Amino acid sequence: MDEVLEVADVVADSGFEGIVTWLLRLVGLLALLAGLGLWLFTEMGLLWVPALLVVAGLVLLVAPSVLLALAELA
Repeated sequence: MDEVLEVADVVADSGFEGIVTWLLRLVGLLALLAGLGLWLFTEMGLLWVPALLVVAGLVLLVAPSVLLALAELA
């Protein structure tokens, strides 16, 4: 966890926090849509693959804001 906070601190100091935040949100949105697409539009026998994509997408949508806020407090 310390390494992740260090990376977030370096990103926040470099001034690219907005770009990195939106890039991670875009990747999260794509993962969320891919998971929903696999779940709704295919007949996958393994339902844990779409579920993992949906959860990972939600985490990537929320995590950048929380991580940068924690880096600013530390």
